[in-house]
Amino acid sequence: MKFGDGRFIVVVIAVLLAGCAVGPDYGRPPLTPPEKFRGQVTPVEAASMADLPWWEVFGDTTLQALIKEAIAGNYDLQVATARVAQARAQAGVAQAAFFPWIGYNVKVQRAKEYAAFLGISNTNNQFVPSATNLFLGALSASWEIDVWGAVRRSNEAATAQLLATEEGRRGVLLSLVADVAQAYFELIELDALLQIAKETTATYEGIYRIFKDRLEFGVESQLEVARAEGALFSAAANIPELQSQIAAKENQISTLLGKNPSAIPRGTTLFSQEVPSTVPAGLPSALLERRPDVMKLEEQLVAANANIGVAKAQFFPQLNLTGILGKASPELTLLTNGTSTIWAIAAALTGPIFQGGRILENYRGTVALWDEAKLQYEQGVIKAFQDVASNLVALDQLAGAETELTRAVAALKKAVELAELRYLYGLSSYYEVLDAEEKLFPAQNAQAQVRLNRLVAYVQLYKALGGGWNVQNPQSAARQ
Repeated sequence: MKFGDGRFIVVVIAVLLAGCAVGPDYGRPPLTPPEKFRGQVTPVEAASMADLPWWEVFGDTTLQALIKEAIAGNYDLQVATARVAQARAQAGVAQAAFFPWIGYNVKVQRAKEYAAFLGISNTNNQFVPSATNLFLGALSASWEIDVWGAVRRSNEAATAQLLATEEGRRGVLLSLVADVAQAYFELIELDALLQIAKETTATYEGIYRIFKDRLEFGVESQLEVARAEGALFSAAANIPELQSQIAAKENQISTLLGKNPSAIPRGTTLFSQEVPSTVPAGLPSALLERRPDVMKLEEQLVAANANIGVAKAQFFPQLNLTGILGKASPELTLLTNGTSTIWAIAAALTGPIFQGGRILENYRGTVALWDEAKLQYEQGVIKAFQDVASNLVALDQLAGAETELTRAVAALKKAVELAELRYLYGLSSYYEVLDAEEKLFPAQNAQAQVRLNRLVAYVQLYKALGGGWNVQNPQSAARQ
């Protein structure tokens, strides 16, 4: 069969069309999402808090500015972006196998063994092993025909890994938004605790001065003055500790922003932050399409599934086409001569017979990796439902807890006022004042803590729902 009669091309096309990709086609494992999230108190509907961009979820403009700065400068996010670029390059490498490889070969050589190879003789028409020259210039091409789909499966796996890496980057971005928001709320909670500590210290200082003055007039005993002084210093000791915690939290936020430790601006105070007691969670089934960590696990499962086909194709023979076209001559001046043209075209079919079980064990290994990826995906789905349910319950229950603590703080403040009045009018002892103050201080701290817990639950619920999944702006959104 001649290369120019077209029949060779017809045969190649027929082989390509007849080729099939061995290995299983991907199908999502059967899952049974709950009809609604546990702890979901609002009616189940398609709309979800996760549909909102983070700048609508977090209304504090100072926090919004910090999140934007973190997206621009955070190093973890930049590392994740670099990994996406690496995965994209690997996908390009896999796609290159679809095309023939074309190269060139240029050689200038002087040797004895090429005399017989090129048919060079002396004047007596006898072959003599004398030194000869060789000038060679040629183009070569090779192409592996993807009969069994190994190249297609390899490309499918590389593409899935690229998508998994992209979902990993999106997960880092969503985590960054949540981490900055949570750290900011923890910072303003420390500010609130510091303010409480300063106010409590000031109150104890006023009581101590009163006791000290009354001691000078012989009204109070030295014991009561010492007790008041001890309460004052105990309250004052909380101030430097809180200031240290504030500095550490500011340093943490600075690291998230990708800059050296520095002071962090504040916006809305802790108790002025709005926290909805209930939020729409959406359909549980939609969570599988929003959570970047779940989608990453599924893309890894897709890649593992495709690799089974790559491993299975190793059992079958490979068809390779090769060709060469160029010039070869013992004299440089003869390269332009028509007789110096060389060409060759070949088809090779190669396949394994015995390799000590290497191909079989490799196939079994890829199947086991798919089993692992499948279990990790199913576990990730359950973990996603757990995260949403836990934060929904926390958001609902903490709202009631804060209501009760707010009432408790108001009542204890009233009790302190009454105890101080009773003491000043001689109707009660110092111990009654001290008891009221000692109950108020921890109640105020608990109120600040439960407000922080509500804000954190709100942030974590947004993250658990895969918040901002449909936002497209890469510089100001949690979805790219």
